[in-house]
Amino acid sequence: MGEAVRIAVAGAGMIGRKHISAIAQTGGAARLAAIADPGDVAKAYAAELGVPWYPGISELIEADRPDGLVIATPNQAHVANGLQAVEAGIPALVEKPVAVGSDEGERLVMAGELAGVPLLAGHHRRYNPLIEKAKTLIGEGRFGQVVSVNVMGWLFKPEDYFAPDWRRQPGAGPVYTNLIHDIDLMQHLCGPVEKVSCFSSRRIRGHAVEDSAVVSFVFESGALGTANISDTAVAPWSWELTARENPAYPPTGEACYLIGGTHGSLELPALKLWHQGQARGWWEPIDASQQAYSFEDPLVRQMRHFAGVIRGEEAPRVTARDGLQALKVIEAILQSAREERPVIIRSS
Repeated sequence: MGEAVRIAVAGAGMIGRKHISAIAQTGGAARLAAIADPGDVAKAYAAELGVPWYPGISELIEADRPDGLVIATPNQAHVANGLQAVEAGIPALVEKPVAVGSDEGERLVMAGELAGVPLLAGHHRRYNPLIEKAKTLIGEGRFGQVVSVNVMGWLFKPEDYFAPDWRRQPGAGPVYTNLIHDIDLMQHLCGPVEKVSCFSSRRIRGHAVEDSAVVSFVFESGALGTANISDTAVAPWSWELTARENPAYPPTGEACYLIGGTHGSLELPALKLWHQGQARGWWEPIDASQQAYSFEDPLVRQMRHFAGVIRGEEAPRVTARDGLQALKVIEAILQSAREERPVIIRSS
């Protein structure tokens, strides 16, 4: 494997610290080079870890250029920070969303592609072994043609989550912050989304962004889907509370995704495949078979893959352009909510 690549992390908030933890668990594939974050708390955290601290990415690059950069800054800074990495020729893993607007996101994606600098989108759920298994089952036609999808994302974010002002402003909210992961997975599993329609509400929290949304979408394949998301509902049905990816969230054992097909249906994250025998019909018995899969933290798998991309040994599995396409769907969802009409997705 060779010497560990040196990866710096910009943004030492909640997700930045998860990336830092993931770097430490790559089995020697990577090591933390530095932390870039203007806050005093981040400076103290870097000292605690025994790594250099810089107030910003410019100072980091000027003082000690890393091999790779994780951008875990507030959403609104992702494009500017990503462009800094591209200009310096540093491969970057950009947390989702890659931008808060698709035009800006397109600028970042094009800059990376023209410069030949790898830019990965932080849609880490794709690296989960259960998602890899689900993708295989769908590809093998194990439950026929996908006809309908249901996504649930109800959870309750405590008030201290909203202490940083940016989490209450446009560019945050559960559609940008949470649903974008689910949209990326649905497109990964079921193909591109073609059209959406959405109703949203900010009645409970009263922030500048929604706290709840209900979405209908049409896939290019003709399959239909729904998504129901809220960060103000006390409930067990969300990826965070069902997938066991993050030990900070108590697992509920419930389902959050249902994918229905002409010969069966798939329940995630339990990876239960519901099917009937030779005869299909509502009077016929239906059974569930538990599909086997391995378990490993997808953030660690993502970081190990990023190290491989930095070395030139692997091609990016989830590119910034993939992240841009998920962003375009999210943008269309928010446009639909504002204008109270269906919106067609612009392909990237």
